[in-house]
Amino acid sequence: IRNNMNELTKAEEQIMQILWEKEKAFVKDIIDEMPKPKPAYNTVSTIIRTLERKKFVNHKSYGNSHQYFPIIKKSEYTKLFMKRVISNYFDNSLQQMVSFFSKENDMNIKEVEEAIKLMQEIKKQKKHE
Repeated sequence: IRNNMNELTKAEEQIMQILWEKEKAFVKDIIDEMPKPKPAYNTVSTIIRTLERKKFVNHKSYGNSHQYFPIIKKSEYTKLFMKRVISNYFDNSLQQMVSFFSKENDMNIKEVEEAIKLMQEIKKQKKHE
């Protein structure tokens, strides 16, 4: 994972979620997946170019059209994002984070288990850094 990876804005994350799901898409395909009111073509195009600069996506050219695809896996971004959350809001304590979410969000057992599993993966990764 690149430690200098930029965080995504909400608009960028919305587009990345669509690209992660579709695996590759033209701007019009991305807009089709977005909720109404649909953003302008130029708006989505600009955000995608920003994502390219940030090294989240790349494209394949077909004449004047570009088909975009993610070059960062969703799981890779999720791990980085969660590391930042744990560091910035829970004093690097996985235990504090689980405690917070289980109390505040009324997590069910399955969700707690999934959170613990994700945190164990992060812990393994930290040991290898």
